[in-house]
Amino acid sequence: MKKTHLKILEELKQVAEQLDDNQIESFSNKLNKAERIFVAGEGRSGLMGKAFAMRLMHAGYDVFVKGETITPSIQKNDVLVEISGSGNSTSLLSAAQQVKKSGATLLLVTTAPDSELGHLADETIRVPAATKLRRPKEPVTIQPMGNQFDQSVHILLDAVVISLTQSRDDINHYMKEQHENLD
Repeated sequence: MKKTHLKILEELKQVAEQLDDNQIESFSNKLNKAERIFVAGEGRSGLMGKAFAMRLMHAGYDVFVKGETITPSIQKNDVLVEISGSGNSTSLLSAAQQVKKSGATLLLVTTAPDSELGHLADETIRVPAATKLRRPKEPVTIQPMGNQFDQSVHILLDAVVISLTQSRDDINHYMKEQHENLD
């Protein structure tokens, strides 16, 4: 079991080493300038998006998840972050078109920057990982379906939040104070 765990960590390291720092920095800058941040994804990509939205909320950002009952309409100075391995998810394409109509900014996290969503996005972070539809030659993965993409996205977006908040004093205390407390 330990050997499998270490192999997965090595695979994630290989993906992370191929990420483009300029893409991540530009993506982060757009997030930091947004009035509000919206996050969308389908399936497990949607779960990674919800985890990202939660961390942004803990950090004090005004953030919403597409499809939730309290999500308002997107406006000109807002940003929508879409997470899609294929870059061709139907519901995300519909949301992306609405973003364009509203004048908001579309940020995409994907393996496929030349996809339909990639052509609509204002900024894209390419994550060179395996998905259920795409199995790259490098890095090779022992993981099924989109596990490698999902895990890589989770780590990447956590790193984005850390980058956005690292200059703030006592961010851990601040985030802890924002954590849900109705239990």
